[in-house]
Amino acid sequence: MAEVLRLLQRDEGFDAAADVAVLAAVTLGVSGLTVSLATGGDRAELMWCTDEAAGSFEDLQFTLGEGPGPEAVRGDAMVLVPDLALVRPERWPALRVEAAGLAARAVFCFPMGIGAIRVGVLTLVRRTAGPLTDGQVGDAQVLAHALAGRALGSVVPGPNGAAPADSADALLHAVVHQATGMVSVQLDVSLPQALLRLRAYAYSSGRPLTDVSRDVVARRLRLDLNGNGDGNPLPVSDKD
Repeated sequence: MAEVLRLLQRDEGFDAAADVAVLAAVTLGVSGLTVSLATGGDRAELMWCTDEAAGSFEDLQFTLGEGPGPEAVRGDAMVLVPDLALVRPERWPALRVEAAGLAARAVFCFPMGIGAIRVGVLTLVRRTAGPLTDGQVGDAQVLAHALAGRALGSVVPGPNGAAPADSADALLHAVVHQATGMVSVQLDVSLPQALLRLRAYAYSSGRPLTDVSRDVVARRLRLDLNGNGDGNPLPVSDKD
């Protein structure tokens, strides 16, 4: 896992990350994995996919709107399913029927987030039934946290999954977190939606997410409901 994190630090983003994803799957002892970034509610955009089996399962559960992935995002907690065949029929009725023909027997989902911000989900798929070891669960949690940091545009945490409170990484997380909260209140949208608007504005303007977040926090920039920024400071009445 230390090697996976080292490669993540070198990677420019989620693109061209096939080697990192495959190494992570091998390290975690699973057949494949996917990484999806939240786009609002239970919806997610697939960013990493190591193989067809993992990708097919990810597509299925988000098409149906049910399964361990959406449940992990909604509940902000990992969802571990060592044997899909033993899941109660009423828990995910449509998924249970449709997934029967897929090469996925065990599925383990870990929410990706920092503080109150949920940015996506890491899904591990195994073709045979069986639980993860405690060590594998721990490594998956570290990877999910590191991927959340990457999605927010900051550097990847170290092998312990965290950064010192006074490090540059922690400060970058803090300003993005604060800006997300401000946009959420200003536009009356959820935190994931607020983060999505920040990321969309940063991408469209060709600026780093952290720079945009600093402008929002400093009240040099306010986004509208379409994710556009007027570039003007907030009026005094809006600063309270």
